[in-house]
Amino acid sequence: MSQRATRRGFAARPADPEHWIKAADASRRDGEAAGFTARLTIDVTPDLRGRIKIAAFRRGITVAECLRELLAREFPKTEGDPS
Repeated sequence: MSQRATRRGFAARPADPEHWIKAADASRRDGEAAGFTARLTIDVTPDLRGRIKIAAFRRGITVAECLRELLAREFPKTEGDPS
């Protein structure tokens, strides 16, 4: 019987810790990586979640876009930050 080839896992972790936080140098759109995103999970109350969804709907954008804009305003790039 033949032996199975060793396969890398679906979500293989990078060996170097720097690769965990650095975005790929893919094409850029408005200063952000167009082809790369990182998922961020936070816990919020159902009430806050509802308020965020309503605010995004009223602005005609998605919740993700709303939160990206909020985070970009709160945490602007500073001189010396990697591109």
